[in-house]
Amino acid sequence: MDLSSFDLIHILPFIGVGFAAQVVDGALGMAFGVISNTLLMSLGVPPAAASAGVHSVETFTTAVSGISHAVHRNVDWKLFLRLMIPGVIGGALGAYVLSNIDAAVVKPFILAYLTGIGIYLLLRALRHRPHVREPKIVEPLGLIGGFLDAAGGGGWGPVVTSNLLAQGATPRLTIGTVNTAEFFLTATISATFITQLGWGAFTMATLGLLIGGVFAAPFGAMLAKRIPPQRLLLMVGIIVTLTSLWGLYNAFK
Repeated sequence: MDLSSFDLIHILPFIGVGFAAQVVDGALGMAFGVISNTLLMSLGVPPAAASAGVHSVETFTTAVSGISHAVHRNVDWKLFLRLMIPGVIGGALGAYVLSNIDAAVVKPFILAYLTGIGIYLLLRALRHRPHVREPKIVEPLGLIGGFLDAAGGGGWGPVVTSNLLAQGATPRLTIGTVNTAEFFLTATISATFITQLGWGAFTMATLGLLIGGVFAAPFGAMLAKRIPPQRLLLMVGIIVTLTSLWGLYNAFK
């Protein structure tokens, strides 16, 4: 990234996207990676570079978000350990795989995956009825969520948070715990991408997402207690589905 070419007007849209995506992510435990990665890929950024840039940003935003959730007592530390360790393993594997395959081949598959995530979020928003129970399937979710998060540039929150909620986990503690565990995941994924791709994936768009995301991170923990998850979930599902379908259209035309 060449800071000599810094242009505030050029990166303002990315700051706005980073801010909005992180507010939603902090409140719902999902969406920053999916929204940001879909945006970057729609602008022509290769999948591996987009995922690397998004995860470098998330290393900072999840650190601030995790601290905020801990302060607001939104974290179940036992669940945190059960998610974090397999998530880190899956994330490193996903980043390595994505860094060593042809971007042109994988892009339609990643966009199809993101479209599926968007549709799933819509279904969750329309069908979610909370019944609190102790989740039984945790470690496999962490492993799969970490792998798909690295491979798709987003997916940790949609896969892990949604499935834990489907099992009956408490929404507030689930969101806070998944956000806090995500810091260790994104740090591992970012380090893996750097070893495979170098620093070339980090652009002015990445800087814009970082500025907006870090500024917004403290607000998500507060909103997790106050805004009905179904409403935001529906909005995220619509945004992710439409942007991913647009990316698929451009990839095949």
